Amino acid sequence: MHYIHNREELVTHITDRVAEIRESFPDVQSFPDLHHELFNTDYYIVGTYQAKQWLGDYAFDAIREIKDYEEANFGEVITDLSDPEKVVNMYTYIAGEQLIEEMDFVTVEAIRPEEFFIDAADFNAMLLGVEA
Repeated sequence: MHYIHNREELVTHITDRVAEIRESFPDVQSFPDLHHELFNTDYYIVGTYQAKQWLGDYAFDAIREIKDYEEANFGEVITDLSDPEKVVNMYTYIAGEQLIEEMDFVTVEAIRPEEFFIDAADFNAMLLGVEA
């Protein structure tokens, strides 16, 4: 996924919720945990009308993104693609995953203590059991 529909709105959602997540869920210490709390514990959009408005002309593109993602990750499509609310919420789950991966550590530093950061060289060295 290269283009993200309503990217700015989703980035704002992520950044606005970081402090709340830090206070409410101190065990959130990784990008997968952050993604789960942001996009898998509550609906992003509630209501068919609101979902249709949010999708706009991007509805079929969002359905394609969901189809591709689910077939690649689950071997089949599991989202009810006839339900606009489910389409929006699965699409934002997928887009949120990409956005969080794109964010730099400074953006989410508030939820992770400094000691949890590790650069690629240190990570590879740790995996290989050698000094970086």
